[in-house]
Amino acid sequence: MNPKQLVTGAAVILGGIFTLNMASTVTLKALQFASEAKRRKIAPPCRVCRGKGFYICKLCKGNATIEWSPLYDPVAINPCLCPTCEGNRVQRCLNCVGRGYD
Repeated sequence: MNPKQLVTGAAVILGGIFTLNMASTVTLKALQFASEAKRRKIAPPCRVCRGKGFYICKLCKGNATIEWSPLYDPVAINPCLCPTCEGNRVQRCLNCVGRGYD
């Protein structure tokens, strides 16, 4: 078996594996999209966020910053960016994971 045939055979096998991988990925994504669209039609809106998918951050209460000090008995309190909402003032609903429905 010469090296040219070996390289051609490897390319055919790897190309087939790549093609099967892409076809299965596309099929799974299409099925997931169809299932999600069907669920969105019949599902009731989320009761926690009222169907929006987001609500005001519970840690900073919509201020985008929190008061934090590394010491137990603080001498100075530093305003820091809220780690939950990252300064966006809203956080993704944890009940519906931001989809807006249950």
